[in-house]
Amino acid sequence: MLVSANSMRAQSRNVKDSVITTGFIAATYGFFIPGGDLADRFGDNSTIGAFGGYKSKRNNFFAAEWNYIFGYKVKEDGILDSIKTSGGFVIDQEGKIADLRIFERGFTAHVQFGHLFPIKGISPNKNSGILVTCGVGMLQHKIRIYDNGGRSPQLRGEYLKGYDRLTSGVSFSQFIGYWYMSNSRYLNAYFGFEAYQGITKSRRSWDYDLMRADTRTRTDLLYGARVGFVIPIYRRGRGEYI
Repeated sequence: MLVSANSMRAQSRNVKDSVITTGFIAATYGFFIPGGDLADRFGDNSTIGAFGGYKSKRNNFFAAEWNYIFGYKVKEDGILDSIKTSGGFVIDQEGKIADLRIFERGFTAHVQFGHLFPIKGISPNKNSGILVTCGVGMLQHKIRIYDNGGRSPQLRGEYLKGYDRLTSGVSFSQFIGYWYMSNSRYLNAYFGFEAYQGITKSRRSWDYDLMRADTRTRTDLLYGARVGFVIPIYRRGRGEYI
């Protein structure tokens, strides 16, 4: 019976005593500063998103992330000049000044690979420590033109596409931060610094304010910090009753 009890305890793997295999999902928030060509178009932005994947018993990470980008500072404020009056206003179909608001919108979608490095004396267990990942995927952004009241026909449907600067392309990402999995299993989170490098192009065939197509290749960069709250998906431990 003593031998059986020792065997049963050896089979019971937990966060505190050993490196475990687990799936996970996380809700995240990030704050980013643009660089490269992106800094000429937008200011600071935020992201909310989801991060999910798998951590192996060797502390290797395989995951996917999706983040919604939103910002309120658009530096390309001359995109509507071709439809503005001499006074600098857009007139709606009722002959009134249109109430227009301009924002940044976009998303990132990446496949991530990485490794967790426990820190002896600092990490509460071997499932917590410095997390380093890199990824490849897609970056997309555009100028969101909101017509409050929807009374401006020059900014509807296909016409709107001539002003929104829709841009996308392949991108790469890197993250370094701290991954925490508590011994109680109830508090799990991560935070750190993240960077994106996008090689993008305009997806519109014509920009009305430029009176031409934008055919150049852009280098769009983002640098910032991210925090996430993690829900691990633990496997039920094996047990024997004697």
